[in-house]
Amino acid sequence: MLAYVCEWEKRPKSNHCPSIPLVSAWSCRNLIAFSTDLKNEDDEKDLCHMIHIIDTEHPWDVYSINSGHTEVISCLEWDQAGSKLLSADGDGQIKCWAMTEHLVNSWESTQSSSVEGDPIVALSWLHNGVKLALHIEKSGSSNFGEKFSRVKFSPSLTLFGGKPMEGWLAVTVSGLVTVSLLKPNGTLLSASESLCRLRGRVALADIAFTGGGNIVVATTDGSSCSPVQFYKVCVSVVNEKCRIDTELLPSLFMRCTTDPVRRDKYPAVTHLKFLTRENSEQVLLCASSPTGSIVECWSLRKEGLPVNNIFQHRSPVLGEKQPMILKWRILSATNDLDRVSAVALPKLPISISNTDLKVASETKFCPGLGLALAFHDGNIHILHRLSLHTMGVHYSSSSGSSQRVGEEPSIKRQRTGGPIMHFKALQFSWTSLALVGVDNHGKLHMIRVSPSMGQILEMNTLLRHLLFLLEYCMVTGYDWWDVLLHVQPGMVHNLVERLHEEYMRQNQALQQVLSTRIVAVKASLCKLSSATAPRACDFHAKLLLIAISSTLKSLLRPHVLNTPDKSPGDRLAEICAKNTDTDIDKVMINLKTEEFVLDGPPLQSLQQLIQWVGDFVLYLLANLPNQGSIVRPGFGFLRDGAALGMLREMMVMIRIWGLLKPGCLPIYTATSDNQDSMSLLFRLLTKLWLCSRDESHPQEPDESLIDECCLLPSQLLVPTMDWLPINDGIITKMQSKHSLRLQFGKPYTLPGLNSSTQCHDSSVGCPYRSPGSQRIDNLRCLHMGVCPTEDIKACTRCGCVTMLRSPNKTNAMKQWEQRWIKNCLCGGLWRRIPTTLS
Repeated sequence: MLAYVCEWEKRPKSNHCPSIPLVSAWSCRNLIAFSTDLKNEDDEKDLCHMIHIIDTEHPWDVYSINSGHTEVISCLEWDQAGSKLLSADGDGQIKCWAMTEHLVNSWESTQSSSVEGDPIVALSWLHNGVKLALHIEKSGSSNFGEKFSRVKFSPSLTLFGGKPMEGWLAVTVSGLVTVSLLKPNGTLLSASESLCRLRGRVALADIAFTGGGNIVVATTDGSSCSPVQFYKVCVSVVNEKCRIDTELLPSLFMRCTTDPVRRDKYPAVTHLKFLTRENSEQVLLCASSPTGSIVECWSLRKEGLPVNNIFQHRSPVLGEKQPMILKWRILSATNDLDRVSAVALPKLPISISNTDLKVASETKFCPGLGLALAFHDGNIHILHRLSLHTMGVHYSSSSGSSQRVGEEPSIKRQRTGGPIMHFKALQFSWTSLALVGVDNHGKLHMIRVSPSMGQILEMNTLLRHLLFLLEYCMVTGYDWWDVLLHVQPGMVHNLVERLHEEYMRQNQALQQVLSTRIVAVKASLCKLSSATAPRACDFHAKLLLIAISSTLKSLLRPHVLNTPDKSPGDRLAEICAKNTDTDIDKVMINLKTEEFVLDGPPLQSLQQLIQWVGDFVLYLLANLPNQGSIVRPGFGFLRDGAALGMLREMMVMIRIWGLLKPGCLPIYTATSDNQDSMSLLFRLLTKLWLCSRDESHPQEPDESLIDECCLLPSQLLVPTMDWLPINDGIITKMQSKHSLRLQFGKPYTLPGLNSSTQCHDSSVGCPYRSPGSQRIDNLRCLHMGVCPTEDIKACTRCGCVTMLRSPNKTNAMKQWEQRWIKNCLCGGLWRRIPTTLS
């Protein structure tokens, strides 16, 4: 089903003729890059070769780059981390693009290489040696290590110590392979070599990698009557020079050329792709004519070399084996199809063992098993990657609406007199649950791909499939935006609970690694339902709480130089866990206070973070009596013994620092001058913590504690907490089956709701943020005013807002800010907010 279409407000004069391809690429961080060729309004002969980059959550916020390429852009390729982009053109020029100040809507060219006048037909980053395999057979296992196993795979090239070396490899139309290596000092080391002695024209090529660190290149001259050639490429560095060695591998002829009926029917090879970049033994070929296409899937196998009869009876030497050769065998082929305009291959590294395929068939788990073919009539077919039988169909329509993959169209598409829309470029997301396509008019289409390809699933099975993919994103660090496309509001609670159960079954080390990532996933899920929105507030607060706690503890230093068995932060946690005293001063007695001695300036600069901790504790306790049948923000903390324990530890730290520097203490507005606010809050917090520290047998707060918390608003002024950052993303607006029509450059807003507002249901206790309210720097916990004058940036995932430039000069606050230079608290990327919107 179509999720959204994003189009240009006023389509510029463009040159989208069939001979000029549009290319696209989808990164693991859910950034999409695509190219267009635009005519210069002043000189129509002059083409501007543009690269457009968007994040899927804010598709209207497009960053368009005049690439500076002198010819048509033929290749776009993201690196494995999704932070760098390669572009190549028809003049042999290759450029490497990187984010400016780590902003997804600000890019610059950092490196370039070229093969003068030799068009690039294939481009790839060198492999970093990281490969996972998803085992569907083990999807019910409690161990993440069994579900997602690390496959032994060598990098294409390594530095000293085995660290993978960054770089890229390209194939040119004249049969050259060129390699550029990024040295640690930032310089480029480049070399070029012929694929074979007899160089010939290369119309299409693709690049794959082997487990031994070699590279395999497949090429064709574009004629279906010619062989498809394969080459092994080895890259090495000898005496500070890049060396390339090539070797010819077995080739193949397409089967359609040997069929008497189809021999001359499909004269041109239009698509050549390895099924996955880590599998050089399976290749997909598409041969076409002006009216139709045929697709073939081939596999490389080891076969015994037949021995002549003369040598059959010769007595074999001990240990001698039958000689083996590598030979291409056809796996499957389609019948005659309409003309194919684009091909997309799955990125999900699913295991295709017989057992895994059997379980996938029984449970109707389809992600990673299908490849997509786009046709000139605008339709998209999903075919099984091995058998090539049809798994689902997406039918286009002139109105822009469409059906879910696998469903029959309810209304036949109306033919129009204009050119038929068809996709020129197509890409799968990293979990294969979404497709993005760029059509011949330059529009961007986001398409949901059902996990079962439209087959009816029991709710429990569907939840298990989505949970499996969410766990995969957690383990790999890939963005889970495309999984959220398939989560309905009624599923959220069950998914969050099951995800937590699976997380708690992992070993302690893995839990620590994934501790913040799982909270971010839960927050993203809870935003999809109004019933769980308050829990999303809690999860965002917990991310900030964990970050502040680790930062404050990192400032502690042991008093003696020799390194102790435990750090001061660990000892603080251990003492606070054992000491159940409600008097904060008695807890302090058991600590070595000399480890908490810090200079005045660092403590003062951290006051806004300390103030947030103090306000948060007061808010939680003051709202304890209000937590009834309706879930309100803060409810999730009442039974979270670990989070309450973390707050106790920070209260003790702050109390000690207050003795050294009273100015760093949180400020409370009390009704009595002799009120010891911190002591009061610590006493109530400890009582609440004692009720929930045993998470397996939590207790309800007693009446005396609730009565004391009821009196808090009459003793201290309870602050209003800015719980949830403004989220102007698209994911929460795509729960219905209706597709959205968007325009590049125009933020999407619901009717009657300005994008700068955020309305919450007061019945669930979420705050209402009016257009004239204060803007909050969610990372520095500072008020920026109603109309901030500073440049600001926002998280693409959660909407967290912070100033782009630091107003602080102390090392302690810079240390805090440096943690969030590249990513937000939730792991999302940053984007600059235009001044008009901020």
